[in-house]
Amino acid sequence: MNILAFAGSLRNGSLNKSLLRAAEELARENLTITIFDLDEIPLFNSDLEAEGDPKRVTEFKEAIRQADGILIASPEYNHGMTGITKNAIDWASRPPKDPVMRYKPVGIMGASPGITGTARSQEQVRQALKALGAYCMPSPELLLFRAREKFDENGVLTDESTRNFLSKYLNAFSEWVENFSK
Repeated sequence: MNILAFAGSLRNGSLNKSLLRAAEELARENLTITIFDLDEIPLFNSDLEAEGDPKRVTEFKEAIRQADGILIASPEYNHGMTGITKNAIDWASRPPKDPVMRYKPVGIMGASPGITGTARSQEQVRQALKALGAYCMPSPELLLFRAREKFDENGVLTDESTRNFLSKYLNAFSEWVENFSK
C-alpha cells in the first residue's frame, strides 16, 4: 500500500514532520509512506491555475493520484489548521468537478506543544476534506500533546507509549485504506 504523507508546516524542526518520519519508520511491511514536502507549493491563485498548474502542484496532484491513501500531519495555529495545510487542500480540490482527493482514504494526525493536541485543527481539516469527498478515518485519533517532550533534539520520537500508539494508529489506517481498495 502506497501512502502519501504531508505536514502542514514548512519549519525544518517541525514536530509534525518529525511525527511523519516516525510513522514512516514504524509502518508495517505492507505500508510504504512517502513524505511530500509542501515548501514549493505556491499560494492558490486561480489566475496561476489558469496558466496551468505550477510544476510542484502537478507533482503533488500526481502523487495524490498514485497513492492508495493520504496521511496528513496537521499542526494547530490559533485554534485552527495552518495556512499551509489549507493551501495544499485548496490545490488538491482542483478541478472542482474531479478533485484528486475525492474518494481517497485519509488519516489525520497532529503534534502540538500545547495540552490539547491538534483537535481543532483536525476538525477543520476533516471539514475541508468532506467537501472534496475524501474518506477521513473516524478513529482512532492521534492528538499528540506536549509533543516537545516526546521527541529528542534530532526530531526522533523517543516516547515509548507514543510510539506504541502511533503503531496502533498506523495499523488502523492500513485497515481503513484496505476498505477502499476492495
